[in-house]
Amino acid sequence: MNPVVIFTDSCSDLPKDLREKYNIEYAKMSTVMDDKETPASLDWDYFSPHDFYGFMRKGKRITTSQVSEQEFIKAFTPWLEKGYDIVYLGCALTCSSSVNTGKVAAKKLNETYKNSKIFSIDALICSGGEGMVAILASKFRDQGLSAEQIAEKIMPLRNTVNMFCTVHSLDALRRSGRVKASSAFFGNLLGVKPIIISDKDGNNTAIKKVKGRINSMEELASLTAESLKDSDDKLVLLTHADSDEDAETLKNMLLEKVPDADVHICPMGPIIGASIGPDALCLFSYGPDVSRFKV
Repeated sequence: MNPVVIFTDSCSDLPKDLREKYNIEYAKMSTVMDDKETPASLDWDYFSPHDFYGFMRKGKRITTSQVSEQEFIKAFTPWLEKGYDIVYLGCALTCSSSVNTGKVAAKKLNETYKNSKIFSIDALICSGGEGMVAILASKFRDQGLSAEQIAEKIMPLRNTVNMFCTVHSLDALRRSGRVKASSAFFGNLLGVKPIIISDKDGNNTAIKKVKGRINSMEELASLTAESLKDSDDKLVLLTHADSDEDAETLKNMLLEKVPDADVHICPMGPIIGASIGPDALCLFSYGPDVSRFKV
């Protein structure tokens, strides 16, 4: 059996310490600002988070592009050369076509590396949720499972990663097409903040509205606490779009409800940030299947 490497992409928002802890690699997407394309580094090699979101606050339009076929080949080849199989957990297909491009790259690479297997799997979620699906896969790898076994076991578990998110405005999401249009009106009500989930198909969908920023944060903490209630794994990723103080406040809100939660605060990377806009806050945890939300 070949050794296995777990891959994700720039949408996963996994910081370096967690990628190193769980031995997870990632393939880079790109951002484009002022006609200049920049690799979407989760380590913020090209901008600081504050500068990046500052550009957006000043009205700069930042667009994104998926992982290219060339990037997949560049990222995968060194591992294939060493005899590894690859399991790539990619951003939800509702938000990016990278998973399909990964399959195209895999087919080409398999012509050369006939003894290696490459699985390109839709994580059905993005941001920290995608990262948490990759963490699950890494745990299966560490248990000695093959790439094929990991791919099989991960499929039914993708919807057990719960996301609860609030944004300052739905404008960025609406422009990028990464929230259901039927939810867009939430952003036009004065002081009202939407609570957004990733549904069973990977769609970002607003399930309710809450008056005010603090109340929306309390709602995120309450919903996450409820999801964690019956979960043995208390890992929580708290991602934020240049909103450090609110992220710390939200972490404390959750810890009041779930004292043993293992909360990691992570900046939203450039891809998610460009799509969701400054000041967004998201909590990701393992929990019951998201199909319980009727959207």
